[in-house]
Amino acid sequence: MGFSEAIRACFQNYATFSGRARRAEYWWWTLFATLIGAVAMIIDGTAFPTYSELGPVSALASLALLLPGLSVTVRRLHDLGRSGWWILIGLVPLVGFLILIYWMTKRGDPAENAHGPNPIADASWT
Repeated sequence: MGFSEAIRACFQNYATFSGRARRAEYWWWTLFATLIGAVAMIIDGTAFPTYSELGPVSALASLALLLPGLSVTVRRLHDLGRSGWWILIGLVPLVGFLILIYWMTKRGDPAENAHGPNPIADASWT
């Protein structure tokens, strides 16, 4: 799965919290969201220099990317055979974030699990 394919998949599953998402889909989405956030901050800094915190463009970008970001993370947890509620472990300071990063880098279940079938059928499961 390439960059554009992953972004398209995330927007097509904008608020879909069921199913599974591969590592590539999650990490391409993370890169996309980071790039959009950086561009929004640059626009805010040049167009709205009086804002010291989150500017209006950054706020709108964050709001637009929040739901698909949550849904791809939940689907990624499903790919690992975990409940989507495990996303809440990220609320535990430092430790929760590190656990989520570790899980997001792990290889998903190659077989069908409680959250659905393997998203790909070939041997290049990532």
